[in-house]
Amino acid sequence: MENPLLLALFFFLIAIFYSSVGFGGGSSYLALLVLAGVDLFVLRSTALMCNIIVVSGGTYIFYQEGYLNIRRTLPLVLASVPFAFIGGYLPLSSKFIFITLGFTLLLASVMLWVKPTHNEQHSVVERTGAVAAVVGGVIGLVSGMVGIGGGIFLSPVLNLMNWNKAKKIAAIASLFILVNSIAGLVGQWMQHPPYLDLNWSWPLLIAVLLGGQIGSRLAVLKFSNTTVQRTTAVLILIASLKILNDHLFGF
Repeated sequence: MENPLLLALFFFLIAIFYSSVGFGGGSSYLALLVLAGVDLFVLRSTALMCNIIVVSGGTYIFYQEGYLNIRRTLPLVLASVPFAFIGGYLPLSSKFIFITLGFTLLLASVMLWVKPTHNEQHSVVERTGAVAAVVGGVIGLVSGMVGIGGGIFLSPVLNLMNWNKAKKIAAIASLFILVNSIAGLVGQWMQHPPYLDLNWSWPLLIAVLLGGQIGSRLAVLKFSNTTVQRTTAVLILIASLKILNDHLFGF
């Protein structure tokens, strides 16, 4: 297994960047752990634990600053939680999980690269609870299956739908990731014994705690870095291609 202290440095930087835009960083943690050759079930649990640590602080800060509207967020969350649990609980084969993870990371890299620029002056479009339930349920299911919080999918979708202002979408994504990461982790641990080696992963958890606290405070200000965003997209792309090559094409 890769040296956790080296991984911790990358996790720290990822946590700063992702938490600054309301994300947990799960897709990038997974990408690094895949490239490091970490066991499938260990990497899924570890990525979700890191997500929970990062977005807990971010969700609290967004709420304190008045960016998180619980009422508008509830339909998304209530639909996503049971599906994230189901996704984590499903008795899927390692091959199926890896292939799904590969395609999910591939899609995530594309969405991160072409993430739409959000205009704070746009008019917010009210969506029905049914639309919110469909969006939350689909993203929750996929997130639970592969071990991410789903914010990397939710945020671009909400932006495209003119769901809300940019910072409020970041706040929604933060809460969404938190509850889905918890639900997905519970689902995984009900299907398998807990796969979290604290003797190995504690530097990663501390790194994302520190990085998340820094990034979450930047989130309520103005923080955007297209270069970092696209570099991260390339990292995720490389990991997705490696997974698909190893488990789908077998070259």
